[in-house]
Amino acid sequence: MNGPQVIRLGGQILGVGSASGVRLVVGRWLRTPLGPFADVMAERADGHRILLAPTEEVRDLIARTYVFDETRVEPVVVSVEGDEWLLESPSLWARFTIGGRLPLGWLLKTVPGPLATNPFWVSALDPVASRVLPGVHTHGTAREGREEYYGATDLHAVTELCGSLDDEALGPLAPVDPACRFGFSSPPRTPALTDIVTTLVID
Repeated sequence: MNGPQVIRLGGQILGVGSASGVRLVVGRWLRTPLGPFADVMAERADGHRILLAPTEEVRDLIARTYVFDETRVEPVVVSVEGDEWLLESPSLWARFTIGGRLPLGWLLKTVPGPLATNPFWVSALDPVASRVLPGVHTHGTAREGREEYYGATDLHAVTELCGSLDDEALGPLAPVDPACRFGFSSPPRTPALTDIVTTLVID
């Protein structure tokens, strides 16, 4: 009998809120079994949750792990130049400015990478993470009984946002409030960019 399938995705997650009430979780994945890709999870002020994924394969992986009311397969491109991120897709465009490393980021940088992304370490950190950052969990169960581990290795502030979703202006940057409802964890309330390795265990 085959054992569980383990999928690891390495890259960055950017989580922000906006004055319009839209919250965005942008994944910029540089190392994955599917190759590099970007995706967006967007939750509107009314709670409607949308996934933007660049391919059917990526859509299937994410939609079977998280909960959405709508999924769209369309090109999703994230360009990074200095401290600016530019996100472009048919549904969404957004420009983000990345600020300095946050205090927790300096702490994360002291943990050796192999340890910081080890599922046993990540699981042990979950009670601490949820107390320090309400709504944030590093380990939990996703859809279809999949287990997930979020191994963060750095954390920077996001300081500016402009853009639009479905031609409606997002407005300026705001906290991620209320928390996102895609899965067992939400991004930090303070807009942030997290360097991360996600480990997904599929039975």
